Amino acid sequence: MPVPADRRGFAITVTAAPGDIDELGHVNNAVYLKWIQDVATAHWSAVAAPEHLAAFVWVVTRHEIDYLRQTLEGETLTLTTWVGEPKGARFDRHVEISGPAGDVRVKAITTWAIIDKATGRLTRVRPEIAAPFLNPAAA
Repeated sequence: MPVPADRRGFAITVTAAPGDIDELGHVNNAVYLKWIQDVATAHWSAVAAPEHLAAFVWVVTRHEIDYLRQTLEGETLTLTTWVGEPKGARFDRHVEISGPAGDVRVKAITTWAIIDKATGRLTRVRPEIAAPFLNPAAA
């Protein structure tokens, strides 16, 4: 599924290193999970307002991951992410990991909850926090 037109997508690239490979000769599923978290946090860091970066932190509450194709050592992948609609203190985040030919290797939907750093408590995803992620024009 490509990034919807009303969302601001974000992408980074990674290359499968020798330490990412398991005994079956391909990238280990735990490495994909790390990459999913890496692209999510990089998206937050790149797009969120400085005052939001200082005030809030996100935690994962759920991962749903489909492993579709293997990745071998040395292959460079594109990790693309975008968010769904905020629901209270949570956002669903979509991630696709694609190979050099654009073939999707992994699809994931993760749920993240926002925490106010000062109180340590969940807080509602306010419109001004969500806007830069939901609307490419707000970027």
